[in-house]
Amino acid sequence: MIRHLPFIGSAFMAALVVASMTLFTVDQRQYAIIFQLGEVKEVIKEPGLAFKWPLIQNVRLFEKRIMTMDSPEPERFLTAEKKPVLVDSYVKWRIHDVKQYYISVGGDEMVAKTRLAQTVNSGLREEFGKRTVHDVVSGTRDKIMTDVQKKADADMRAIGVEIVDVRLKRVDLPPEVSESVYRRMETERKRVANELRSEGAAEAEKIRADADRQREVIVAEAYRDAQKIKGEGDAKAAALYGQAFGQNAEFYSFWRSLEAYRASFKNKSDIMVIEPNSDFFKYMKNPGKGNTKGGN
Repeated sequence: MIRHLPFIGSAFMAALVVASMTLFTVDQRQYAIIFQLGEVKEVIKEPGLAFKWPLIQNVRLFEKRIMTMDSPEPERFLTAEKKPVLVDSYVKWRIHDVKQYYISVGGDEMVAKTRLAQTVNSGLREEFGKRTVHDVVSGTRDKIMTDVQKKADADMRAIGVEIVDVRLKRVDLPPEVSESVYRRMETERKRVANELRSEGAAEAEKIRADADRQREVIVAEAYRDAQKIKGEGDAKAAALYGQAFGQNAEFYSFWRSLEAYRASFKNKSDIMVIEPNSDFFKYMKNPGKGNTKGGN
């Protein structure tokens, strides 16, 4: 028995080697294609342990998950007005038919991405050429992405690829066009601002003119009312003076003379040049005359 141990060990190692060459595992994130003498023999889509004949069969694994193709640089497209725009986009894709994918591109992911980039680029160019700058910047971006995704998916199915999504990350004007647009926008804003300033100045002048007119009217009406009140006061004063004069003319004359004396001799430096026999000194010459007459 002991003599047969080396043989048993060798047989066991040989069995392990054969098993390793015969059995393989397929991950749930992968497809597997079994080739026999260079031809596709079997496609395995489900995960688990699989079998192949050693030496005459070999296996290649392919990605089953969704992959992303991101454009390294923004692409330049022309809109319906023949204006250039810079478009930054990315594509979500996956292998749909792994056998067709291998037959079409030899299972080379770079070749598949090149075909995919050409197809998506062509679709975007066509969609942008139908629309204006306003539409592609802020109007119908969702419609563009949906249409491009459908068209690209229909084309790429021929090589076993499914287009899951197409997204536009950014749509901008080129720098030289942006400067022109900004200058035009600045000029337009200045024009609007000047119009608003002119309208404001005209409205301010109108308000000032109306205020001046109202002030003139108010001042004129106030002057009219003041003159009317003054006239009424003067009339009442004249009536009172007349009434007082009518009651005692001599006393009224005497009182008026006193008022004149008080006003004339208000300051010590006042000087009057007048004839001595003037009526102004009547009550100074005969202070009792007025009283005598008043008593009579």
